[in-house]
Amino acid sequence: MERQLPKNVRQIGNVSDEPKIYVEDYVDTYINQLREKAKDEPVGFALAGQIFQVEETPVVYIEGAFRLQEVRVEAKEIGVREETVRQMEEDRKTYFPESDIVGWGLVEDAKPMGRIREAGRVHNRYFSKDHSVFIWKDSLDGEEMFYAFKYGELMQMGGHYIFYEKNPAMQNYMITTRKKIGVSPSEVVEDRAAKDFRSTVRERMEKRNDRLSSRMVYLTSTLLVVVVLVIGALAMNSYDKMAAVQSSLESLSRSVGGTGVGGEDIEETEDGAVVTAAARGQEADGSGGGDGSVDSGGDAAAAGADSGPEIPQGDDAGETGLTEDDYYVVQKGDTLDTISRKVYGNSSQAEAICKMNGLSDGNLIYIGQKLLLP
Repeated sequence: MERQLPKNVRQIGNVSDEPKIYVEDYVDTYINQLREKAKDEPVGFALAGQIFQVEETPVVYIEGAFRLQEVRVEAKEIGVREETVRQMEEDRKTYFPESDIVGWGLVEDAKPMGRIREAGRVHNRYFSKDHSVFIWKDSLDGEEMFYAFKYGELMQMGGHYIFYEKNPAMQNYMITTRKKIGVSPSEVVEDRAAKDFRSTVRERMEKRNDRLSSRMVYLTSTLLVVVVLVIGALAMNSYDKMAAVQSSLESLSRSVGGTGVGGEDIEETEDGAVVTAAARGQEADGSGGGDGSVDSGGDAAAAGADSGPEIPQGDDAGETGLTEDDYYVVQKGDTLDTISRKVYGNSSQAEAICKMNGLSDGNLIYIGQKLLLP
């Protein structure tokens, strides 16, 4: 099965050259840490990983780096002892048993132009595998250069990739190195790849939640606006009806409160019926009955709301002294002023008509309504 290249990568420089060089983020971090140690003297390191091909393109996959025990640098000469090379192989087996040596590097306070030929000599002797890598890094400003071994010499590369994935081997090596130099065991290197992945997921979830919250706020606001508009429309359409009902209820309330039709006092019996004082007197004398009573409270309310005061008929008219001439039936276009002018010749009785019928607003009358005339 052909090996797949990392997908979570960051490009450094121009990567059009071959081989394609991929450096794991822990390795890059470790090489940068060596800059502090290289301020006093140059520091060498070995590179562990694999060299393979993807669709006929050579790829150098660097997943480990560890310090070389002794690298001597004097003037333009670089010295690597055989013992150092043997120790390098032992360290590879200990820390990176699944990887091969794919190159080496040097961190120092100098420029590589005067070193590259000597570095090439060392590389050709100990790291001469095709496409193996040499990394030079300046300990002061962090400048770095990558070289690949091609056609028997080191050739400078235009760029490389930094990739992110789990790398427990490099992580363990960095922890072990820190322990050896007296760093507290609690200073554990966090799995950066996992951390980056979690951060990316968290950012995406936060953005998604923000979008959902914005949509919910928008929908809720829109719904509230619609509800307010509907309620407003219903209230406008029902205003006249509500006012008419309120007027009828106020008229009935005043009647039940003690003033009957024509100004007579009324009372309510134990069974809820409303009678005039005259009718109560007839009952006391034994001469009354149903003839002197008025509609019950519920019927009166209905009558007040539907057609105004009831015009007495037959015997009832005789007892109350009221006839149809004492009432006016509202016609289309009538107002209390026009009714007063029709009946009395002027509008002076408009307020009296309003009070006589218990109207809170003289404009709220309707066609067919029966108004008691003062």
